[in-house]
Amino acid sequence: MQTRTVTRTFVLVALMLNLGVAGVYAQSGHPINVRVKMTFSGNGAPSPINLNQPDTSTSEENVAGDGTLGPFTFRNVSANSRTPHPSSTCPGLFFPRVAGAGLLRFEDGSLLKVNLTQGGDCIDLVQMVGHCTLTFQINGGTGRFQNASGVLTLTETAHPILADALNNPVFFSETGELTGAVFGVNIEREDRDDR
Repeated sequence: MQTRTVTRTFVLVALMLNLGVAGVYAQSGHPINVRVKMTFSGNGAPSPINLNQPDTSTSEENVAGDGTLGPFTFRNVSANSRTPHPSSTCPGLFFPRVAGAGLLRFEDGSLLKVNLTQGGDCIDLVQMVGHCTLTFQINGGTGRFQNASGVLTLTETAHPILADALNNPVFFSETGELTGAVFGVNIEREDRDDR
């Protein structure tokens, strides 16, 4: 019985020390790794930006949300194939995205830069809804993300809300989430005056 109590005490003390050291380490400005889940909503539409990719059109998404890293906005610009491609995971029409980049801006002013590595849009013509999955490589940023790296996956659902004269959808409502891992997030200690 006494051995069990001593063992529990050592485990508890080790855990407390570990959490205390991790807290001091994170508060002292050292980079940490963060698993993230961030939800968002916003809109998508064609973009005037030309990414000069053959047989593509350019689209952009402007969304805002909240999650592990705090409130954020996200603007993503990508070149989308004009013709559908075969896909084993899409029961509708699949349009790959062949190039693109995005920028997340957080409430503290920090920016997180991402480049599109793969993904596309699966269009369900029966339900008139689009499902998008994109993978982004993190390429640093500013503020707490200056030396950040990692991978984020965007999954979203898009519903058309406006069509052009040819009845092609051109403006969409979008909801979804960003998940993944951000390595090298710099957490600065906040000295607050409670007076």
